[in-house]
Formats: sequence, structure tokens, C-alpha cells
Amino acid sequence: MDSTRPGGVRTLDYHTGGEPFRIVTEVPPLAGDTVAARRVAAARDPAVDGLRRLLCSEPRGHADMYGGFVVEPDDAGADLGVLFWHKDGFSTACGHGTIALGTWALHSGRVREDASGVTKVTIDVPSGRVVARVHSRVGVVSEVDFVSVPSFVMVDSVGVATSVGDVEAAVCFGGAIYASVDAEPLGLSVAPRELPRLIALAREIQAELGSSGLAEHPQDDRLSGIYGVIFVEELAGQAGAPLRQRNVTVFADGEVDRSPCGSGTAARVALLDARGLLAPGAVLVHESIVGSVFVARVESRTTVAGRDAVVPVVTGRAYRTGEHLFTVDPDDPLTPGFVLR
Repeated sequence: MDSTRPGGVRTLDYHTGGEPFRIVTEVPPLAGDTVAARRVAAARDPAVDGLRRLLCSEPRGHADMYGGFVVEPDDAGADLGVLFWHKDGFSTACGHGTIALGTWALHSGRVREDASGVTKVTIDVPSGRVVARVHSRVGVVSEVDFVSVPSFVMVDSVGVATSVGDVEAAVCFGGAIYASVDAEPLGLSVAPRELPRLIALAREIQAELGSSGLAEHPQDDRLSGIYGVIFVEELAGQAGAPLRQRNVTVFADGEVDRSPCGSGTAARVALLDARGLLAPGAVLVHESIVGSVFVARVESRTTVAGRDAVVPVVTGRAYRTGEHLFTVDPDDPLTPGFVLR
């Protein structure tokens, strides 16, 4: 990016379930008629990718930073488009970011609050068109429903060779492609103390499945590849209580989602539904490694390339954490920054 950019770089920062989301509304022009095409262009554009690196890298960001560039939507049917990013590049989907964007759209006046108390914010993301249904009263947001793209199981079970032996994984799409793994058979728990082992194992699983041919999207190769690994453990509940699970999603190159992961939760809903573990009308209470919670359910059913698919709805909250004006000293040798992990 131009390190002498007049006025610096302004951001509006939120968190959803503990996971950061840094919003940037002033973005250099990008080629492409769709958000999906602009994602490809952004990765190749030194100015745009440089801006991503500046905002993710220390000392302005960190190894687990996340955010999005607000861009024009594909057409007039959406309120805005977004390019999601992290320290390693640009994502195809992001549920926690969609929840944050819906909240920001209402806070900023980008979308006018509906008198009914539920404001629909339609957003074009690289994997399709999603909706944030923002529940509010007089500008105060109580919760946001993230209505995902159709989600489906790609492989119900596959053995993956790792340094701890064969690991059983399911491969599912929820806007991005995830490997879903039960932590208990591995002698692991979803807890902060286990993160070094979970991150290392996630990298192994991603590498093995990434070269297996099992993570090829049936319609758009730009969505192919294992984006993240979801480690899951069951949480005991009372008889008749909703299904409750704790998860941690390790995505990109060892990045840890503090939230229950919105698009990952969509993938989990598709898997649990396909296995008959999520009864019609029932909800999944999905807890994160820091204790934050999303509640998810199947809203409708459809097909994708001949596969059974569901449209999940994931409900959570986003909170504003601040605003920044980032500047770069033209003499600073550590521009755009560094990542230690």
C-alpha cells in the first residue's frame, strides 16, 4: 500500500463472540464484476493486499486478526459486498463477520432500521449472497441472525493419517470447506491449554486432506480446499435440553477462531442434520473455546449440484470495540509489519 496515504487508514472495530472484525470502508478500486472476482483480484493487487497485511500484522494487528473490506455488491439486490481477510489472505465466507457487518450497517446508518424490529441486511460475499437479520429497538441491537449460503456434507467420514495416528474427519461446506473432527478420541479437549497441540494437528489434517481431492467444490473451484479444521467435544446436558457442543476452529495457517465460528457452525449444522443428530426444528448450542455461544438451526432445505443441502441460521451478537486511524511513518522499516506465529 501507499505508506504515505493522506489521512491514514480508518477502521471500525467489532468483536463477535470474542473474534475480532476490523471493518474498512475506503478501499482502492478493484477489478471484477462480482465480489468473488474481486477477491481474486484483491489477492493479486499490491495496494489492496498490502493494506490487508498492514492491518493484520503487528504492531497494528496480530496473528489472529480478522477483518473485511466493504465493496460494492454484485447487483442492486444486496446492500453491500465484503472481502473477508486474515493474516494469510482472503476468505470465501465468514459468519462472525456477517453478524458484525449487520450490526455495523445499522449503527452507521448504511441500512435504515426497520420499524418491525428486524432489519434485513443483504451482503454479497465470495461464496454467495447471505443475510444478516438484525434484531433491534431504537438502534440497540439485541441479536443478529446470520442466514448462510446452502451448506452440505461433502464426505461424511474419511481417515486422515497424522502424527497421532489415523484421525476420522468429515468434510463439509458452510461457505468455506471445513474438516470436522471429534477431539475426545484423540485424547484432547477444546481448551486453551490444548491450543498448541490442536493447531499443530489442524495443520497436518489440512495438508493431508488438501491434497486428497476430497475438498473440491462441486460448482466453483475458487471455493475448493480445506479452509479450517473444527475440533468438537460434546457437552453434557439435561434430558430434553438442546444439543450443546464446544468447538474451536483452526483456520488458514494456524489461526484460531475465538468465536464458535459462523461458517463453521453452518457446516456443523449440515453434518449433524445429515447424520440425524439434529432433530427437525431443534437447535445446536455451539460454544467457543472462550465460552461465547452461537445458536444455530436449519431454516430450509435445498440442493447443490444434486447434493442434499440445508440453509442454516446462526444467531449471535457483535459489539463495537473502537475506531482507529492507522498511520505509517515513511521511515518505518517494519512496514507493513510482521507476524510472529
